Amino acid sequence: MPDIKLFAGNATPELAKRISERLYISLGDATVGRFSDGEIQVQINENVRGSDVFIIQSTCAPTNDNLMELIVMVDALRRASAGRITAVIPYFGYARQDRRVRSARVPITAKVVADFLSSVGVDRVLTCDLHAEQIQGFFDVPVDNVFGTPVLIHDILKKTDLENPIVVSPDIGGVVRARAVAKLLNDSDMAIIDKRRPKANVSQVMHIIGDVTGRDCILVDDMIDTGGTLCKAAEALKERGAKRVFAYATHAVFSGSAAKNLASDSLDEIVVTDTVPLTPEIKALGKVRVLTLSGMLAEAIRRISNEESISAMFS
Repeated sequence: MPDIKLFAGNATPELAKRISERLYISLGDATVGRFSDGEIQVQINENVRGSDVFIIQSTCAPTNDNLMELIVMVDALRRASAGRITAVIPYFGYARQDRRVRSARVPITAKVVADFLSSVGVDRVLTCDLHAEQIQGFFDVPVDNVFGTPVLIHDILKKTDLENPIVVSPDIGGVVRARAVAKLLNDSDMAIIDKRRPKANVSQVMHIIGDVTGRDCILVDDMIDTGGTLCKAAEALKERGAKRVFAYATHAVFSGSAAKNLASDSLDEIVVTDTVPLTPEIKALGKVRVLTLSGMLAEAIRRISNEESISAMFS
């Protein structure tokens, strides 16, 4: 194996530690902090000349701080003559700003971030479950977008008490993801929640396509943000006779009123991964369980360093 160096910012220290343990490689010695005026301070405290360097840093909240930490770390490593720099971004912030809405005068911020990373000297990006896969095309460097689905599915298959399970897509846009999960769950049945607003200033109506009566529903999505729509979906499923509702998502964004929304009795359990750290308020709910993607990301890092196929991990 080439001379791999792992470094981490302050976004996901526990995930970075787990990845390093999986690879039997200690995290690199770097100072990543703040100057007295709040500016980001980075210093690499060991030799990285010619090394294959991986920086583990989600760009979750505080998004701008974590993004700037990553950018400044890349620059420091580039100036220290690192051989190759791969940005390992388990959760890629700004991914939902990937297009202009009709003729609105808004930026495509995902493209701005991609340009920023490319220009500062990133040679490759490793990320997980991009909100929009076409973001890979925004980069001028190779992007490996791995999937958290196998980890989620493995957990679902371990649930021995599921009764007549059915996979549910919380919206039309998630149908492809839900279909893929259903196929991997022994061709399980699938339902779709079609959200419509009949007219302006009228509450959104949720139509459920599929029979969920007396069944355990498994809602699958790439991320949970405020959780408002997810809880409404769970309520609609239970109103239609669902026995239990489990929510599975890769990214636990949990912003705004998420803690209040997810306290609802409509969701029996929420299962996420460790791409984003949980806040104390979310942990206190007692119904959010975290799976780790450290094994998958460690294997992806090993394969990238050895010039092996990443797609073979999911074939």
